[in-house]
Amino acid sequence: MAAFLAVLQRDLRLAMRRGFDLLQPLFFAVLVCLLTTLAVGPEPPLLARIAAAIVWLAVVLAILLALDSLFRPDADDGSLEQLMTAPAALPALVLAKVMAFWLTAALPLILATPLFAIMLHLPTQQLPLLLLTLLLATPTLAWIGAACAALTVHAHRSGMLLALLLLPLAAPVLILAMGCLDAAGQDLPVRAPLLLLAAGLVAATTLGPFVCATALRLGQR
Repeated sequence: MAAFLAVLQRDLRLAMRRGFDLLQPLFFAVLVCLLTTLAVGPEPPLLARIAAAIVWLAVVLAILLALDSLFRPDADDGSLEQLMTAPAALPALVLAKVMAFWLTAALPLILATPLFAIMLHLPTQQLPLLLLTLLLATPTLAWIGAACAALTVHAHRSGMLLALLLLPLAAPVLILAMGCLDAAGQDLPVRAPLLLLAAGLVAATTLGPFVCATALRLGQR
């Protein structure tokens, strides 16, 4: 637990020091939403229909943009090797790093979702469900991305490879989230997709640290 807290505090402190890197995913998501409104034009009904999808797309791409900073800086300065040879369990240290990543990359996006909703004319009654799907699904996306980042951390030009690995794996999560929002828009039950998102969150949080630890060891060979 002491090692877990130490790594968590260290990563949060480093993220706060890198102010631009911390805000980069948020700025990217705002830019995606802004460009969408400019491309669609003055069509509030059309924007309202696609608003939830645009927000989700912006969040997924913003998380992908930030993923390269999860393990890459530690690999470049040698900290990753020290973490892998530390006496503490590697899955616990990975859990701390991914938790810090979610707090600094995904949580600001969720907090900014009401702003995105205003920009895209999202119906007010859809906002709580959109926030709930983001809270349930973004940790799962973070774990999927962390596993992909761990596999490609030592690869040359890993950004494109990371995108090719992550986007197909993120598709089921995105489909479930949008299915939940579509069902709510048609006054259909949303319990089943929400439970599936929650089950994915539990499974990812349970298995993710061990998968990422194994991927880091494989990537080092």
